[in-house]
Parts: sequence; structure tokens; C-alpha cells
Amino acid sequence: MGQKVNPISMRLQVNKDWRSKWFVGKKDYADYLKQDLTARKLIDQKLGSRAAVSKVDIERSPNLVTVTIQTAKAGVVIGRGGAGAAELKSDLDKIFQTPSRVNIEEIKRPELQAKLVAENIAHQLERRIAFRRAIKQSAAASMRAGAKGVRIEVAGRLGGMEMSRREKAVEGSVPLHTIRADIDYGSARALYPGAGIIGVKVWIYRGES
Repeated sequence: MGQKVNPISMRLQVNKDWRSKWFVGKKDYADYLKQDLTARKLIDQKLGSRAAVSKVDIERSPNLVTVTIQTAKAGVVIGRGGAGAAELKSDLDKIFQTPSRVNIEEIKRPELQAKLVAENIAHQLERRIAFRRAIKQSAAASMRAGAKGVRIEVAGRLGGMEMSRREKAVEGSVPLHTIRADIDYGSARALYPGAGIIGVKVWIYRGES
């Protein structure tokens, strides 16, 4: 039996941080959590893979909610004349029922963000590109961008085959048991035409912190 732990939650307070930062009593906890989940779902639906959103951080202070969006395409999020960011802010104000502030941070090297790499592979699979080629090219691109190691796994009815299976590609070293190792993890789903869902998981080792 494999005992699998999320590589990010395993490294909290070592070299990773919480995606939501707030503290509240037992009475309001469920409401705050529901608001967070609704806000993340809204951002995912509005921007999704179109804006290459890697991470959404939510931080609450008594009278303000700060939402930080890390994206590879900041222009898509901001929109023409800032219309996209303004519309997003008004939607978030309704969800949190308090004033919100939207910070947009641009990612310089998307090849080192595991979630973006996983989504890129998923899009390639949906376009019926050969899975081995997709994962090898993505792994090579991450290594060229400066990663110390990359591990990519795809699972499902690969290539439209009758039986599902799991394939993986590993470049460099990915020390999952070393807590001080800065490992980014991300996953995505590809809706393969005629073969259902194919899962994609990506681990990127970016050196020790």
C-alpha cells in the first residue's frame, strides 16, 4: 500500500506557505472556507488555463481580503484597460462580502511551475498529441529552464487504448523524502476524446532552500 502525501503540505513552514492565510473561531470557520473555495472556483472558471494561473493566495485582515494571483499571462487577467481585473474584483467583493484587493504577479519562467506544466501536457493530450512525446518535451523544457529534476506521470486510457495504464518520465533527481528540497507539485485532467479522463501529475525539483 502506498502512503502518499502531498509534497507541498509536507513542506509547510519549511519552504512552502499556506495558500489561505486567516484565523477564525469555530462558528465562522465553515463560512470562511466556503467563501475561499467559491473564490478559487470563480477564478478558475473565469481565467482557467487561458491565463495560465499557477497559484491563488488569499489573505484576510479585519476589513480587507487580499487575493494574489500568480499567472504567466498577466495581460489576460488584467484585460483591456484593466476591465478584467475590475470585473474580477467586483465578483470577489460579492463572495467575501467585504472589500477585496486583487494583486496580479507575473511568472517569468512558467516551465518551473508544476501546475502550468501539467495543464500544458493535458492540453496536448486533448489535441491527440502522442503522450510520450508530450511528457518528454515538457520534461526537457523544464530542465532547460533550470530545474534540478522533473518527474511526470500520466494515467488512464493512454492513446485511446482499451486498458488503462500508467506511464512516467523522470529527468534529473526528484528527492521526495528530503523535506528541505524545494519541490513544486501540480496535477491536471485531460478529457481525451473517446477515452475519458487522463490524469497528469508533475513534480519539479528546484534545488534546496
